[in-house]
Amino acid sequence: MTVTKMSWRPQYRSSKFRNVYGKVANREHCFDGIPITKNVHDNHFCAVNARFLAIVTESAGGGSFLVIPLEQTGRIEPNYPKVCGHQGNVLDIKWNPFIDNIIASCSEDTSVRIWEIPEGGLKRNMTEALLELHGHSRRVGLVEWHPTTNNILFSAGYDYKVLIWNLDVGEPVKMIDCHSDVILCMSFNTDGSLLTTTCKDKKLRVIEPRSGRVLQEANCKNHRVNRVVFLGNMKRLLTTGVSRWNTRQIALWDQEDLSMPLIEEEIDGLSGLLFPFYDADTHMLYLAGKGDGNIRYYEISTEKPYLSYLMEFRSPAPQKGLGVMPKHGLDVSACEVFRFYKLVTLKGLIEPISMIVPRRSDSYQEDIYPMTPGTEPALTPDEWLGGINRDPVLMSLKEGYKKSSKMVFKAPIKEKKSVVVNGIDLLENVPPRTENELLRMFFRQQDEIRRLKEELAQKDIRIRQLQLELKNLRNSPKNC
Repeated sequence: MTVTKMSWRPQYRSSKFRNVYGKVANREHCFDGIPITKNVHDNHFCAVNARFLAIVTESAGGGSFLVIPLEQTGRIEPNYPKVCGHQGNVLDIKWNPFIDNIIASCSEDTSVRIWEIPEGGLKRNMTEALLELHGHSRRVGLVEWHPTTNNILFSAGYDYKVLIWNLDVGEPVKMIDCHSDVILCMSFNTDGSLLTTTCKDKKLRVIEPRSGRVLQEANCKNHRVNRVVFLGNMKRLLTTGVSRWNTRQIALWDQEDLSMPLIEEEIDGLSGLLFPFYDADTHMLYLAGKGDGNIRYYEISTEKPYLSYLMEFRSPAPQKGLGVMPKHGLDVSACEVFRFYKLVTLKGLIEPISMIVPRRSDSYQEDIYPMTPGTEPALTPDEWLGGINRDPVLMSLKEGYKKSSKMVFKAPIKEKKSVVVNGIDLLENVPPRTENELLRMFFRQQDEIRRLKEELAQKDIRIRQLQLELKNLRNSPKNC
């Protein structure tokens, strides 16, 4: 297949986004003094919403992350409280899209945990999670919330499985078991009816998540896929990867036919992973290289040439990862259409970068802010698991972009000890493969022993109380 180079095309010069520029926040509006994790896992290690910024930190003897209220910029104290309940490194964190103080984390300790951040942020270290989810037999590398359904969470582990958790019951309800190696990336289409994944087995898959059925599969030998993103409702996928000649590449695919990419474009000869970000409202694609400081951006259309290069934001400071602000957290008065939070490891710095459309008018710019998915879920877990699909509930950024969600998270009371999905007990004894796994298993068993001892002690007290009550009843005058 011939690989075409990007070029300026006259018919795209009329784009309203051709002059979008990146503006770095002033130093006092950055977050400084943060011991960003040195973990080499290819994740962003950062999650942001309209209220909080969360960053995975370097820590000894377990995994932890910071949660900082967005207004608390500047230097962060070394003893700033952390979320530190995991027994292994934290590998991914994601905010609940509908409840802005609920965050999911996953770790090398094989668990996924759900945390509730108090109003105004942490005042002391948080070690107790709202929910601890055990179902993977190896470390868990990725978590993703379902885009339209409340309390449905996906997790991908090094056991090559994707588990779908219904947090209303605190259990995994489905297992997707079609991968033959480590899952690198997960992305949903707009209504969450389809899931696409990239995997170390060099395959790109489109999956129906509730049945686990693979609808489409591409064997990417020439274009080794790393990351994938659904392009809104265009029925297209975009992947970033590496060519046969070890150059960085992007490819565009038809989601209903993965036999051949629609186009492949070479980007450059650098070696860092390319992270793709897509904004369905503006049809803009951002490509950020891990380990370099550049962010390229393009406009995507359904007709050829599909991809039009717009511009490049350049910075000398290399990025380890990037958090992205949801649409309702943007500053519409400044014509901001996207905002990154860039992790600069060497400086311990988190740097907000605003992508701005230059406009002179102060009035609300309707054409660059269409109705966008808001903070209300479209479905309950039972509806989605029952087979219903619904588009996201849209909101206008003109009226309600500062509205906070009324939803609260209620943790289920868990009694069950075995985790059975698709007829398989996921927590059956899987022998440890490494010393680390043996340690994690040991810690988990220690926790379980401690919990059982506490339960036993409480039951002993209850038995003694009942025995006393029985004795009192026997000795009372009425019984004489």
